[in-house]
Amino acid sequence: MPVPPSNDPNTRTAVYIARFESLSDVRDFAAQAATDCGLSESAVYSVQMAVDEAFTNIIEHAFGGECQEEIECTCQIEASGLKITLRDCGEPFNPLAVPEPDLTAEIEERQVGGLGLFFMRQLMDEVHFTFLPGENDQNGCNILTMVKYREK
Repeated sequence: MPVPPSNDPNTRTAVYIARFESLSDVRDFAAQAATDCGLSESAVYSVQMAVDEAFTNIIEHAFGGECQEEIECTCQIEASGLKITLRDCGEPFNPLAVPEPDLTAEIEERQVGGLGLFFMRQLMDEVHFTFLPGENDQNGCNILTMVKYREK
């Protein structure tokens, strides 16, 4: 569900319910922004996969499963490429608490999960997390920013 447009024609925002059925809509939203930004077909695919992984992780970890909470997605076309911001007000996320996956271990010995953050970092050129504390008894919000640069 789109949010009223900003004054900046290169910025678009939409809000999605934290349900897996929203995945295709948020993927399409990000892919359209990536295409409009002039990213290559493979870069558009990387954006889609990173947004899919991030959105899924927010549902599973910030909210503990599907719910009626909202996840805001903002896509900003910049001179260098595309910046995507996902904002949720679920449980705080600390990326430093997530161990690096051991990709050298045998598949049977690997820990279940933990690859989402790794994949996002592989697919995108920049991945940053911020937590904004709430005020006046309001929940804080997680801000995930991912950037994909245009190929030179």
